[in-house]
Amino acid sequence: MQDLYLLHRFLRKIASLACQSFFHEIHVIGSEYIPQDGPVIVVATHHNMMLDPAVLSSGFPGILHYWSKASLYANPIVKEILLSTGNIPVDRKSSDRRVLLKGTFETLAKGEVVALFPEGTSYTEPSIAQVKDGASWALLEYCKWAKEGNLKGEFVEPVILPAAMVYTNKSKYRSSAILEYSKPIPASQFLSQFLSSEPDAPKAAVKALTRTVERAFHETTVNAPDWDTLYSARMVRDILWVDERSIDLDEFVVISQTLVDLFTTPHLVPDIKDVQIALLEYYSLLQATHLSHSVLSNLPLPKTLDPKQQNISMPSRLYTVALLIKDTLSLVIRLPFFVFPLLVHFPVYFMAKFGAGLVRDEEESQAQNKVIFGVLAMFMAYPTAFFFFWALFFFTPFAAVVAAGLVTVLAYYHTTMIDDNYEHAKRLIAAWRVLVGVWAPSHWEFPIHAMSQYITPITPLPNPWLDKYKDHAEQKKGESNESLKSSDTIPAMLPSGPQVVLPGEEEPPASISKTGHQLKRRPPSRRIMRHVLRARVKAIRAVSQLFTELGRQDKVLKSKGQGKKRVYASEHLGARFGGLVDVPTTPHAETVRREGWRDYEEVVEFLRKRGAKIPSPSASKDIGDDWATLSSDGELTTDNE
Repeated sequence: MQDLYLLHRFLRKIASLACQSFFHEIHVIGSEYIPQDGPVIVVATHHNMMLDPAVLSSGFPGILHYWSKASLYANPIVKEILLSTGNIPVDRKSSDRRVLLKGTFETLAKGEVVALFPEGTSYTEPSIAQVKDGASWALLEYCKWAKEGNLKGEFVEPVILPAAMVYTNKSKYRSSAILEYSKPIPASQFLSQFLSSEPDAPKAAVKALTRTVERAFHETTVNAPDWDTLYSARMVRDILWVDERSIDLDEFVVISQTLVDLFTTPHLVPDIKDVQIALLEYYSLLQATHLSHSVLSNLPLPKTLDPKQQNISMPSRLYTVALLIKDTLSLVIRLPFFVFPLLVHFPVYFMAKFGAGLVRDEEESQAQNKVIFGVLAMFMAYPTAFFFFWALFFFTPFAAVVAAGLVTVLAYYHTTMIDDNYEHAKRLIAAWRVLVGVWAPSHWEFPIHAMSQYITPITPLPNPWLDKYKDHAEQKKGESNESLKSSDTIPAMLPSGPQVVLPGEEEPPASISKTGHQLKRRPPSRRIMRHVLRARVKAIRAVSQLFTELGRQDKVLKSKGQGKKRVYASEHLGARFGGLVDVPTTPHAETVRREGWRDYEEVVEFLRKRGAKIPSPSASKDIGDDWATLSSDGELTTDNE
């Protein structure tokens, strides 16, 4: 039973079905790099809690063995369950690596695959935050153990197989997951140094192997220097590709990293701060209102109100509402064909939403809770549907077979139809919210001073288990203790003078999570939707002006014979598309680091070939006359009104 890993296969099937229900697609890249046989250690990124091992196991063709605490194996029943799921006991209390890794050695000796998450914890950061040495020690210590004669049979060189998981929107239902394997890293590259008798040689070999793993992670994930840069790049990506699924997932990481690199370029354009402010405000408003640029750009509104039209004319209010109702009915027609699957799966949706609400301030936990709570509800919904169908045929044996078949068909039909219906439902809800916001009296909308909590992106909470935050927490604890000691001698501050607040202009309070993190409260559509639409116009204008200015700079440099406009590139993208330069890391140039660059002209061509629709300068002027800037009286407004 243990060698067959029956429980592992069963759980992997459940995990695969759960991932297929939550994600639109799990896209695997680099499957040709997966070794056909031999001992392998798969090292994977870890940014989405329990969904990471679920996605990894679903996208790997064989059995993966994960580490678990050795103390759990004390109970014979639990031990049998853990071994059947393919888990490896790890005695973390032992200071002897041979004892610590005994189970790992035995698994690798059988030519099987061990899976580890070397980052040490699941976290949400704008870049790879840390890669620890555990996997490197395991690989090289196994080689040493085998060469000392402990291996029965022929020695087969083990490899490390890096696997990066990137999510198009990791907490969003029906988003996509990308699992990309890199070229295997053989132990032989580091083994001679590890076996050397020189002082600190083994540790140096381990560090070199870890750096190689970290480099592979960087090349297959999206990495930004800070949150503002990452959010700006995301917003530009959504504007250049209005259809969220029009980006080839093979190119998703490279496209995203290209845009991140663009905003990482020092002094990119003179007004780069204004560009980022426009993008970040729009991004934040979309997050606060639970909308997307794709939905707003594909609303079923009259063509005369389409920003893409050259001549904008205002229809009457009744005509606008009539057209919206017409489009609504056309969308509702499909409802009868989906209503029964929707009713059956309603508990699943409800429980998934409830689970996500428990961890609103923990982005990497939301998808996990949605899946776990949804699967638990599914285990109740499907048996209920089965007994319902069975009862229709008077509980006969044949009826049981028919009921099981109908439930299977129902589940398949729901998964097949959900994407189209879900997108139409989001578009329909957004359309009515926009209608309410655009035609509501202008004095209903929030004044500018009440918008601060909605136009500033909220960054995820730092993970206290990351090494960089552990040191910061200790330092902050010491500072707080000092401040508490001194606060006893400081008199209380006098209250500030009275403030005059006009009725209806007060800023709505932000909710506070149990961790003390301020959360955006979803604002009423009638009060914020016009702000969202204006921010959309500003963001599109900013993107158009950014590329126009970069193009102008490129032409000026060419006319002066000074070459082409260059922008920053990550090292691996610079090596692939542009070039590399050595940049001093110290004033005296004792050490250097490699930085990449790309020609701006090549970057634009790269984006356009992959489907990017860069707004033209004329489009940015025309867009100012669209329905986004219309007042409740059907007249054009300005940002200062």
